[in-house]
Amino acid sequence: MYTSMKNMLDKANANGYAVMAINCFNLETARAVITAANEERAPIIVNIFEDHLLNHAPSDIIAPIVKNLAEKADVSVALNYDHGSEEKYLIKAIDDGFSSIMADMSRFELDENIERTRRITEYAHSKGASAEGEIGNLGASEGGNFTAEQMYTDPNQAKMFYERTGIDALAISIGTSHGNYPDGMVPEFDIERLKEIKKLTGAPLVLHGGSGSGEENIKNAVRYGINKINVGCDFMNANRDAAAELLRENGEINYYDLIHSVENESKKLVKYYINLSGSAGRE
Repeated sequence: MYTSMKNMLDKANANGYAVMAINCFNLETARAVITAANEERAPIIVNIFEDHLLNHAPSDIIAPIVKNLAEKADVSVALNYDHGSEEKYLIKAIDDGFSSIMADMSRFELDENIERTRRITEYAHSKGASAEGEIGNLGASEGGNFTAEQMYTDPNQAKMFYERTGIDALAISIGTSHGNYPDGMVPEFDIERLKEIKKLTGAPLVLHGGSGSGEENIKNAVRYGINKINVGCDFMNANRDAAAELLRENGEINYYDLIHSVENESKKLVKYYINLSGSAGRE
């Protein structure tokens, strides 16, 4: 079933679990994610990162593909524009059929972040789509130089941001970063900050940069209020590793068999996160 993020995240918020949002960029990655979710009877969000949307899978091409896959599934599936930084592209994605968008205006000062996020949220809602906004800045993808204090979400600002923008889900920064962590490094989550933000907002909260965060961090984040977890690098790495192993086993494998085998192998990573997030069986 093709839907927006709103209903699935409201349910997750009410029942204390999180929905996985996995970064995809083509038919095979989207199908692997949706098939894994269907087999685990879990709601799922297909994320399309802005760079991938603009340089590989335009919204008017990828939206019908994901919608078709979703309508054949027995679970709720949302298609979300991840880290949309330009209003014109966010609007186009909504018009092309995306069921949800994440407006990332966190590079701007608070008032401008609020205004830009509020404006695109109103447009999304007018078209039946849901909207996510972000306050606080994650490392690696934001492109700016931020102080330690700026990297973490201020709970009082989060409350104001959530109330003034009208967003359906609030992305916060509690210690994660985008990209792959150095070998052996596990980030330290600021759980007390998470608890305070949840207490003040009551909102469905979003954890970006879930890859490599460690099982205990993920479990604690869900326990204390995270309802959507974004994973990109771990899924991409699983696809890469599966392809490498298949080529080591059979260097003469044809491309068709290779991509279908990779697709099947990568489902294991998606299922792992679905069960870690508590969304298995929630449909």
